Amino acid sequence: MPAPTLDALRRYAIARSLFTPTTLPRAIQRLGFVQADPIRSPARAQDLTLRHRVKDYRAGDLERRYPRLQVEEDCLVNYGFLPREHLALMHPREPRRAWDAATRRRADEVLAFVRERGPVHPRQVDQHFAHGRVRNYWGGSSNASTQLLDGLHYRGLLRVQRREGGIRVYAATAHPPTDDSPEGRARRAAALVDLIVRKYAPLPAASLTYLARLLGYGAPHLASQVRAALAQARSRLPSCRIDGATWYWPEGENPNARRHVVDDSLRLLAPFDPVVWDRRRFELFWGWTYKFEAYTPAAKRSFGYYALPMLWQGQVPGWANISLRGGRVEAEFGYVAAAPRGRAFRAALDDELQRMTEFLA
Repeated sequence: MPAPTLDALRRYAIARSLFTPTTLPRAIQRLGFVQADPIRSPARAQDLTLRHRVKDYRAGDLERRYPRLQVEEDCLVNYGFLPREHLALMHPREPRRAWDAATRRRADEVLAFVRERGPVHPRQVDQHFAHGRVRNYWGGSSNASTQLLDGLHYRGLLRVQRREGGIRVYAATAHPPTDDSPEGRARRAAALVDLIVRKYAPLPAASLTYLARLLGYGAPHLASQVRAALAQARSRLPSCRIDGATWYWPEGENPNARRHVVDDSLRLLAPFDPVVWDRRRFELFWGWTYKFEAYTPAAKRSFGYYALPMLWQGQVPGWANISLRGGRVEAEFGYVAAAPRGRAFRAALDDELQRMTEFLA
Protein backbone atom coordinates (compact mmCIF):
# COMPACT_ATOMS: atom_id res chain seq x y z
CA MET A 1 0.00 0.00 0.00
CA PRO A 2 1.39 3.44 -0.88
CA ALA A 3 2.04 5.59 2.16
CA PRO A 4 -0.99 7.82 2.79
CA THR A 5 -0.71 11.60 2.72
CA LEU A 6 -1.89 13.80 5.55
CA ASP A 7 -4.94 14.70 3.44
CA ALA A 8 -5.73 11.00 3.00
CA LEU A 9 -5.44 10.43 6.76
CA ARG A 10 -7.78 13.35 7.38
CA ARG A 11 -10.43 11.97 5.01
CA TYR A 12 -9.99 8.52 6.51
CA ALA A 13 -10.39 9.85 10.07
CA ILE A 14 -13.62 11.65 9.21
CA ALA A 15 -15.18 8.91 7.09
CA ARG A 16 -14.47 6.02 9.46
CA SER A 17 -15.89 7.87 12.46
CA LEU A 18 -18.87 9.57 10.81
CA PHE A 19 -20.34 6.36 9.43
CA THR A 20 -23.83 6.08 7.93
CA PRO A 21 -26.38 6.65 10.74
CA THR A 22 -27.63 3.39 12.22
CA THR A 23 -29.49 2.20 15.32
CA LEU A 24 -28.45 3.33 18.80
CA PRO A 25 -27.10 -0.10 19.91
CA ARG A 26 -25.13 -0.54 16.69
CA ALA A 27 -23.69 2.97 16.87
CA ILE A 28 -22.43 2.43 20.44
CA GLN A 29 -21.02 -0.96 19.46
CA ARG A 30 -19.22 0.54 16.48
CA LEU A 31 -17.86 3.47 18.45
CA GLY A 32 -16.80 1.17 21.28
CA PHE A 33 -17.11 3.96 23.83
CA VAL A 34 -19.08 7.23 24.05
CA GLN A 35 -17.63 9.89 26.32
CA ALA A 36 -20.11 11.53 28.67
CA ASP A 37 -20.19 15.03 30.09
CA PRO A 38 -22.79 16.56 32.46
CA ILE A 39 -22.84 20.00 30.81
CA ARG A 40 -25.93 20.58 28.68
CA SER A 41 -25.09 23.33 26.17
CA PRO A 42 -27.27 22.85 24.24
CA ALA A 43 -27.22 19.09 25.01
CA ARG A 44 -24.90 16.69 26.76
CA ALA A 45 -21.77 15.58 24.91
CA GLN A 46 -22.96 11.99 24.55
CA ASP A 47 -26.12 13.17 22.80
CA LEU A 48 -24.22 15.60 20.57
CA THR A 49 -21.91 12.74 19.57
CA LEU A 50 -24.65 10.21 18.88
CA ARG A 51 -26.89 12.53 16.87
CA HIS A 52 -24.53 12.29 13.89
CA ARG A 53 -24.39 8.48 14.05
CA VAL A 54 -27.90 7.36 15.05
CA LYS A 55 -30.84 7.73 12.70
CA ASP A 56 -33.51 10.16 13.99
CA TYR A 57 -31.69 10.60 17.30
CA ARG A 58 -33.11 13.10 19.80
CA ALA A 59 -31.45 14.67 22.82
CA GLY A 60 -31.87 12.40 25.84
CA ASP A 61 -32.54 9.20 23.86
CA LEU A 62 -29.54 7.45 25.40
CA GLU A 63 -30.66 8.21 28.96
CA ARG A 64 -34.27 7.21 28.18
CA ARG A 65 -33.31 3.94 26.52
CA TYR A 66 -30.32 3.07 28.69
CA PRO A 67 -32.14 0.58 31.00
CA ARG A 68 -33.01 -1.56 27.96
CA LEU A 69 -29.61 -1.39 26.25
CA GLN A 70 -26.71 -3.80 26.69
CA VAL A 71 -24.40 -0.94 27.68
CA GLU A 72 -22.98 0.39 30.93
CA GLU A 73 -21.98 3.73 32.39
CA ASP A 74 -18.38 3.31 33.46
CA CYS A 75 -14.77 4.32 32.82
CA LEU A 76 -12.37 3.74 29.97
CA VAL A 77 -9.98 6.60 29.18
CA ASN A 78 -12.60 8.83 30.81
CA TYR A 79 -16.24 8.42 31.91
CA GLY A 80 -18.94 7.37 29.48
CA PHE A 81 -20.95 4.53 28.00
CA LEU A 82 -19.59 1.29 26.61
CA PRO A 83 -20.77 -2.21 25.63
CA ARG A 84 -20.71 -4.73 28.45
CA GLU A 85 -18.09 -6.91 26.78
CA HIS A 86 -15.68 -3.96 26.86
CA LEU A 87 -16.41 -3.32 30.53
CA ALA A 88 -15.52 -6.95 31.26
CA LEU A 89 -11.97 -6.24 30.08
CA MET A 90 -11.44 -3.95 33.09
CA HIS A 91 -12.94 -6.00 35.93
CA PRO A 92 -12.16 -6.99 38.59
CA ARG A 93 -10.83 -3.43 38.82
CA GLU A 94 -8.23 -2.66 41.46
CA PRO A 95 -8.11 1.05 42.38
CA ARG A 96 -4.76 2.71 42.89
CA ARG A 97 -5.77 3.73 46.39
CA ALA A 98 -7.33 1.28 48.82
CA TRP A 99 -10.00 2.49 51.24
CA ASP A 100 -9.02 2.82 54.89
CA ALA A 101 -10.79 0.60 57.41
CA ALA A 102 -13.44 3.19 58.35
CA THR A 103 -14.35 3.96 54.73
CA ARG A 104 -14.39 0.25 53.90
CA ARG A 105 -16.82 -0.37 56.77
CA ARG A 106 -19.16 2.43 55.62
CA ALA A 107 -18.98 1.18 52.03
CA ASP A 108 -19.88 -2.36 53.14
CA GLU A 109 -22.89 -0.98 55.00
CA VAL A 110 -24.02 0.96 51.92
CA LEU A 111 -23.57 -2.10 49.70
CA ALA A 112 -25.63 -4.24 52.08
CA PHE A 113 -28.33 -1.54 52.08
CA VAL A 114 -28.50 -1.50 48.26
CA ARG A 115 -28.60 -5.30 48.06
CA GLU A 116 -31.49 -5.36 50.51
CA ARG A 117 -33.49 -2.42 49.10
CA GLY A 118 -32.83 -2.83 45.39
CA PRO A 119 -32.07 0.18 43.14
CA VAL A 120 -31.47 3.29 45.25
CA HIS A 121 -31.17 7.01 44.65
CA PRO A 122 -28.22 8.67 46.48
CA ARG A 123 -30.75 10.69 48.47
CA GLN A 124 -32.15 7.48 50.02
CA VAL A 125 -28.68 6.39 51.09
CA ASP A 126 -27.93 9.80 52.59
CA GLN A 127 -31.23 9.88 54.47
CA HIS A 128 -30.58 6.43 55.91
CA PHE A 129 -26.93 6.87 56.91
CA ALA A 130 -26.46 10.67 57.25
CA HIS A 131 -22.81 10.44 56.22
CA GLY A 132 -22.47 14.21 55.94
CA ARG A 133 -20.06 16.08 53.67
CA VAL A 134 -16.47 15.37 52.64
CA ARG A 135 -13.79 17.20 50.67
CA ASN A 136 -13.87 16.29 46.98
CA TYR A 137 -11.24 16.00 44.26
CA TRP A 138 -11.67 19.65 43.20
CA GLY A 139 -11.22 21.07 46.68
CA GLY A 140 -14.90 21.68 47.40
CA SER A 141 -17.29 19.55 49.45
CA SER A 142 -19.43 16.65 48.30
CA ASN A 143 -22.02 14.37 49.78
CA ALA A 144 -20.15 11.50 51.47
CA SER A 145 -22.86 8.99 50.55
CA THR A 146 -22.53 9.91 46.88
CA GLN A 147 -18.77 9.39 47.06
CA LEU A 148 -19.24 5.96 48.63
CA LEU A 149 -21.71 4.99 45.88
CA ASP A 150 -19.29 6.24 43.22
CA GLY A 151 -16.49 4.23 44.83
CA LEU A 152 -18.57 1.06 44.91
CA HIS A 153 -19.51 1.63 41.28
CA TYR A 154 -15.87 2.10 40.29
CA ARG A 155 -14.94 -1.14 42.07
CA GLY A 156 -17.60 -3.03 40.13
CA LEU A 157 -19.91 -3.72 43.08
CA LEU A 158 -22.66 -1.39 41.87
CA ARG A 159 -23.87 -0.41 38.41
CA VAL A 160 -25.88 2.53 37.17
CA GLN A 161 -29.33 1.09 36.55
CA ARG A 162 -30.87 4.33 35.27
CA ARG A 163 -30.92 8.06 35.90
CA GLU A 164 -33.61 10.22 37.46
CA GLY A 165 -33.31 13.89 36.55
CA GLY A 166 -29.70 13.23 35.58
CA ILE A 167 -28.87 11.60 38.96
CA ARG A 168 -27.52 8.04 38.90
CA VAL A 169 -29.71 5.35 40.45
CA TYR A 170 -27.53 2.44 41.56
CA ALA A 171 -28.16 -1.30 41.80
CA ALA A 172 -25.98 -4.10 43.12
CA THR A 173 -24.15 -6.13 40.49
CA ALA A 174 -21.49 -8.79 40.05
CA HIS A 175 -19.15 -9.20 37.11
CA PRO A 176 -18.65 -12.64 35.60
CA PRO A 177 -15.41 -14.47 36.46
CA THR A 178 -12.47 -13.58 34.25
CA ASP A 179 -9.06 -15.05 33.54
CA ASP A 180 -6.86 -13.09 35.93
CA SER A 181 -3.70 -15.07 35.18
CA PRO A 182 -0.70 -13.16 33.77
CA GLU A 183 -1.67 -14.37 30.30
CA GLY A 184 -5.29 -13.35 30.81
CA ARG A 185 -4.31 -9.88 31.98
CA ALA A 186 -2.02 -9.50 28.96
CA ARG A 187 -4.85 -10.45 26.59
CA ARG A 188 -7.21 -7.96 28.21
CA ALA A 189 -4.62 -5.17 28.06
CA ALA A 190 -4.01 -5.87 24.37
CA ALA A 191 -7.77 -5.78 23.73
CA LEU A 192 -8.02 -2.40 25.50
CA VAL A 193 -5.22 -0.93 23.41
CA ASP A 194 -6.91 -2.22 20.25
CA LEU A 195 -10.17 -0.67 21.45
CA ILE A 196 -8.70 2.83 21.76
CA VAL A 197 -6.96 2.49 18.40
CA ARG A 198 -10.24 1.52 16.68
CA LYS A 199 -12.03 4.37 18.42
CA TYR A 200 -9.61 7.23 17.74
CA ALA A 201 -7.56 6.17 14.68
CA PRO A 202 -5.60 7.31 12.83
CA LEU A 203 -3.42 8.34 15.76
CA PRO A 204 -0.10 10.16 15.97
CA ALA A 205 2.35 8.16 18.08
CA ALA A 206 2.26 10.70 20.93
CA SER A 207 -1.54 10.51 21.06
CA LEU A 208 -1.50 6.71 21.13
CA THR A 209 0.89 6.83 24.10
CA TYR A 210 -1.32 9.42 25.84
CA LEU A 211 -4.46 7.30 25.38
CA ALA A 212 -2.67 4.21 26.69
CA ARG A 213 -1.78 6.19 29.82
CA LEU A 214 -5.41 7.28 30.18
CA LEU A 215 -6.38 3.61 30.34
CA GLY A 216 -5.03 3.90 33.87
CA TYR A 217 -8.41 5.44 34.71
CA GLY A 218 -10.43 2.40 33.66
CA ALA A 219 -7.81 -0.29 34.30
CA PRO A 220 -5.21 0.95 36.80
CA HIS A 221 -4.37 -2.63 37.79
CA LEU A 222 -3.31 -3.43 34.19
CA ALA A 223 -0.76 -0.61 33.91
CA SER A 224 2.27 -2.83 33.28
CA GLN A 225 0.35 -5.03 30.85
CA VAL A 226 -0.91 -1.98 28.96
CA ARG A 227 2.66 -0.71 28.59
CA ALA A 228 3.70 -4.06 27.13
CA ALA A 229 0.63 -4.12 24.85
CA LEU A 230 1.45 -0.60 23.65
CA ALA A 231 4.98 -1.64 22.72
CA GLN A 232 3.61 -4.64 20.82
CA ALA A 233 1.01 -2.48 19.09
CA ARG A 234 3.68 -0.12 17.80
CA SER A 235 5.43 -3.05 16.14
CA ARG A 236 2.38 -4.75 14.61
CA LEU A 237 -0.03 -1.93 13.67
CA PRO A 238 0.14 -0.41 10.18
CA SER A 239 1.90 2.94 10.29
CA CYS A 240 3.45 5.71 8.24
CA ARG A 241 5.61 8.75 8.92
CA ILE A 242 4.59 12.23 7.79
CA ASP A 243 6.50 15.41 8.59
CA GLY A 244 8.32 13.76 11.47
CA ALA A 245 5.22 12.22 13.07
CA THR A 246 4.44 8.49 13.05
CA TRP A 247 0.77 7.57 12.56
CA TYR A 248 -0.97 4.30 13.47
CA TRP A 249 -4.30 2.74 12.45
CA PRO A 250 -6.06 -0.63 12.90
CA GLU A 251 -4.93 -3.72 11.05
CA GLY A 252 -6.95 -4.50 7.94
CA GLU A 253 -7.88 -0.87 7.21
CA ASN A 254 -6.61 1.16 4.26
CA PRO A 255 -6.44 4.94 4.70
CA ASN A 256 -6.11 5.31 0.93
CA ALA A 257 -9.34 3.44 0.16
CA ARG A 258 -11.63 5.26 -2.26
CA ARG A 259 -14.62 4.70 -0.02
CA HIS A 260 -13.27 7.28 2.46
CA VAL A 261 -15.23 10.13 0.93
CA VAL A 262 -16.11 13.28 2.85
CA ASP A 263 -19.65 14.44 2.10
CA ASP A 264 -20.94 18.02 1.80
CA SER A 265 -22.88 18.04 5.08
CA LEU A 266 -21.88 20.60 7.67
CA ARG A 267 -21.67 19.18 11.19
CA LEU A 268 -21.34 20.90 14.55
CA LEU A 269 -19.39 18.43 16.65
CA ALA A 270 -19.28 17.90 20.40
CA PRO A 271 -16.00 18.98 22.03
CA PHE A 272 -15.40 15.27 22.79
CA ASP A 273 -16.49 13.86 19.44
CA PRO A 274 -13.95 11.24 18.22
CA VAL A 275 -13.21 13.37 15.14
CA VAL A 276 -11.92 16.30 17.23
CA TRP A 277 -11.16 14.69 20.62
CA ASP A 278 -7.41 14.46 20.04
CA ARG A 279 -6.27 18.09 20.13
CA ARG A 280 -2.80 17.14 18.87
CA ARG A 281 -4.31 15.48 15.80
CA PHE A 282 -6.74 18.38 15.40
CA GLU A 283 -3.87 20.83 15.03
CA LEU A 284 -2.02 18.56 12.59
CA PHE A 285 -5.14 18.14 10.45
CA TRP A 286 -6.51 21.67 10.51
CA GLY A 287 -3.64 23.95 11.47
CA TRP A 288 -5.13 25.70 14.49
CA THR A 289 -5.60 25.04 18.20
CA TYR A 290 -9.09 24.32 19.48
CA LYS A 291 -9.73 24.60 23.23
CA PHE A 292 -12.59 23.50 25.45
CA GLU A 293 -13.27 26.51 27.65
CA ALA A 294 -16.30 25.64 29.79
CA TYR A 295 -14.07 25.79 32.89
CA THR A 296 -12.14 28.86 31.74
CA PRO A 297 -13.14 32.21 33.27
CA ALA A 298 -15.46 34.03 30.85
CA ALA A 299 -13.08 36.96 30.39
CA LYS A 300 -10.32 34.62 29.19
CA ARG A 301 -12.33 32.60 26.67
CA SER A 302 -11.44 32.76 23.00
CA PHE A 303 -14.10 30.39 21.65
CA GLY A 304 -16.94 30.54 24.15
CA TYR A 305 -18.43 28.45 26.92
CA TYR A 306 -19.15 25.31 24.88
CA ALA A 307 -17.82 25.85 21.38
CA LEU A 308 -18.76 23.16 18.87
CA PRO A 309 -16.17 22.69 16.09
CA MET A 310 -17.68 23.18 12.64
CA LEU A 311 -16.77 20.40 10.19
CA TRP A 312 -17.45 21.10 6.51
CA GLN A 313 -15.98 19.52 3.39
CA GLY A 314 -13.11 18.00 5.35
CA GLN A 315 -12.11 21.29 6.98
CA VAL A 316 -12.89 22.95 10.33
CA PRO A 317 -13.18 26.65 9.46
CA GLY A 318 -14.71 27.70 12.77
CA TRP A 319 -17.02 26.91 15.64
CA ALA A 320 -20.47 27.66 17.05
CA ASN A 321 -21.98 28.25 20.47
CA ILE A 322 -25.57 27.03 20.47
CA SER A 323 -28.37 27.86 22.89
CA LEU A 324 -32.07 27.05 23.01
CA ARG A 325 -34.37 29.91 23.97
CA GLY A 326 -38.13 29.70 23.79
CA GLY A 327 -37.90 26.54 21.72
CA ARG A 328 -35.68 28.26 19.15
CA VAL A 329 -32.06 27.54 18.37
CA GLU A 330 -29.77 30.55 18.63
CA ALA A 331 -26.21 30.36 17.34
CA GLU A 332 -23.10 32.48 17.63
CA PHE A 333 -20.30 31.68 15.19
CA GLY A 334 -16.58 32.22 15.19
CA TYR A 335 -14.10 31.58 12.39
CA VAL A 336 -10.38 31.00 12.21
CA ALA A 337 -10.18 33.38 9.27
CA ALA A 338 -13.21 34.64 7.39
CA ALA A 339 -16.46 32.71 7.14
CA PRO A 340 -16.63 30.52 4.01
CA ARG A 341 -18.48 32.24 1.19
CA GLY A 342 -21.05 30.97 -1.22
CA ARG A 343 -24.50 29.47 -1.29
CA ALA A 344 -23.26 25.93 -0.64
CA PHE A 345 -21.87 26.87 2.78
CA ARG A 346 -24.93 28.90 3.78
CA ALA A 347 -27.26 26.10 2.72
CA ALA A 348 -25.22 23.49 4.58
CA LEU A 349 -25.20 25.65 7.72
CA ASP A 350 -28.95 26.20 7.53
CA ASP A 351 -29.50 22.46 7.16
CA GLU A 352 -27.37 21.73 10.22
CA LEU A 353 -29.22 24.30 12.34
CA GLN A 354 -32.51 22.71 11.26
CA ARG A 355 -31.19 19.28 12.26
CA MET A 356 -30.06 20.75 15.57
CA THR A 357 -33.56 22.16 16.15
CA GLU A 358 -35.15 18.77 15.50
CA PHE A 359 -32.59 17.05 17.72
CA LEU A 360 -33.34 19.40 20.62
CA ALA A 361 -37.12 19.46 20.13
